Amino acid sequence: MPTLLLLETSGKNCSVALANENTILASRSASADHFVHAEMLHGMIHELMTEQKIAWNTLTAIAVSKGPGSYTGLRIGVSAAKGLCFSLNIPLIAIDTTTILAHYALRIHPDAKRIIPMIDARRMEVYCACFDEKANRITPDEAVIEDENTLAHLKPEELVLIGDGAEKCTSVIDSRIRIIPLLPNAEMMWQLAFGHLIESKFEDIAYFEPFYLKEYTPGISRKSIL
Repeated sequence: MPTLLLLETSGKNCSVALANENTILASRSASADHFVHAEMLHGMIHELMTEQKIAWNTLTAIAVSKGPGSYTGLRIGVSAAKGLCFSLNIPLIAIDTTTILAHYALRIHPDAKRIIPMIDARRMEVYCACFDEKANRITPDEAVIEDENTLAHLKPEELVLIGDGAEKCTSVIDSRIRIIPLLPNAEMMWQLAFGHLIESKFEDIAYFEPFYLKEYTPGISRKSIL
């Protein structure tokens, strides 16, 4: 039975899980106001492998959240995933962070017509995209400054926002909009990762880089989500 190691490090939550095609076997998460990924990630991976008595050479593939998100978190997670894939000679799977959040939101609110994952960037800026009622992507990921007009063209009762970026925008959005104030974690990746495995959607390990969306700069951009 295929076994996947799942890594989600795109934000302040450093998260690891082991899963087979039927269930999540075990998981670990750690978060703090500062990034703990460098200190915690490899230790949590080894803990799970030991706890579940899984030999390294029995792993089928490694899946990692590829961004957008924190430059620091993504760099550490992707570096760890690539290093393990190289050493074990197994495939690398990469999944959009906003896609991970959108699919999870649909599980919580299956009646949603539009889902907008929002990942905290800085101040009132978020990384976001829009997905339809089946969690199919409508718009690409982009950096947006949230204000009272950003979502005005969407029906609030049909809309679900998910992510730490959504939580910080409550003061400027319609109170009828449903919000899931969760950071992405490795368990959310489980079914998506196995979908990629079945379709052999693998990355070129040597050349794969995280999707940072934009370089860190003091400037800001204003764009429409739709």
